Amino acid sequence: MTYLELGQAVRELRLQQKVSQQKMADHLAISRTTLNAFELGRSGDVGLRKVMKMLDYLGAEISLREKSPFPTFEELRDGRM
Repeated sequence: MTYLELGQAVRELRLQQKVSQQKMADHLAISRTTLNAFELGRSGDVGLRKVMKMLDYLGAEISLREKSPFPTFEELRDGRM
């Protein structure tokens, strides 16, 4: 998963739960601008703690797995290989 894809996943979860950027940002004590930039993949300075707070707020978590030597379907489809 790329940084952009992670931001997009957070956005999708937020929209599915019908939570505004402002409400989520207020609850997490971050700026709406930071959240927006992260969702759009435009901010490289969002720390892991903030990302973990976002995911926790949305009821999600990151799971680690061993990287496969083979490309995923999504990587092939998106031309990332």
